[in-house]
Amino acid sequence: MANLETSIPASLRAALDEEAARSGRTAASVITAALSEYLGLPVHTLFQVSTSGALVAGVYNREVSVRSILEHGDFGLGTFANLDGEMVVLDGRVYQVLGSGRVCEAGLDAGAPFAVVTRFSPQTDVEIGPVASFRELEGRCDKYRSSGNIFYALRLDGRFAHVRTRAVNPPQPGTGLADAAKAQSEFHLTDIDGTMVGLWSPGFSSAFSVAGYHLHFISKDRQHGGHLLDVAAGPLRMRMEALTSFHLALPESEAFLKADLSKNTADELAYAEQAH
Repeated sequence: MANLETSIPASLRAALDEEAARSGRTAASVITAALSEYLGLPVHTLFQVSTSGALVAGVYNREVSVRSILEHGDFGLGTFANLDGEMVVLDGRVYQVLGSGRVCEAGLDAGAPFAVVTRFSPQTDVEIGPVASFRELEGRCDKYRSSGNIFYALRLDGRFAHVRTRAVNPPQPGTGLADAAKAQSEFHLTDIDGTMVGLWSPGFSSAFSVAGYHLHFISKDRQHGGHLLDVAAGPLRMRMEALTSFHLALPESEAFLKADLSKNTADELAYAEQAH
């Protein structure tokens, strides 16, 4: 978070203190909200394009461009049109991890069927101890979440002893996500510097998102990456932001409008997220 020093009229200061006392919020929180509204820049907001259920149902044609995604956030993850690899959004740049293992920076006109991004503004910045598995990493990060009913964005940087990732390959049109995942490519990376870009979503979001932790990895040299399957690492710098506002943009394509999205896809989505 950046610090700001400024002078304001006494009348505004009095009104600010009164609003902070009335709402139980800090003065900084009230000022941030006011500036966000005035400048049209949402903060602590997660912006999602389409739903996880649509991907499971095989709706993964181009819905938005990378340019459009970056208008709503500089940090996040997703996938590309026709499930052509994994998306990593970091520091305002969008990277594509292909099924071949190659990583490239996506052009602004590249298409995506699904993405989740935010303007990353972490409130927590700590070092977490060594972890030997994905499950242990989840436990370390859990300690810094104050609620199970809001969303969180998290970034982890450091040296990784082992990272296991995957990238989906373009399937035949109409193939569901679970079947497409059977042909995914998996990668084993060792002794590598990099960053994990991730989100934690509450259980109630399973109807439209990936509940729990969803992490993508990219190496410091931007040559390796993918959807995280497992990890072992030394101490990591962990930055986390609580996200209390959620915006879902639904596609208007014929494929999305006519798809049957009434089914419970949690089990199929969980299968697609795992190693095969």
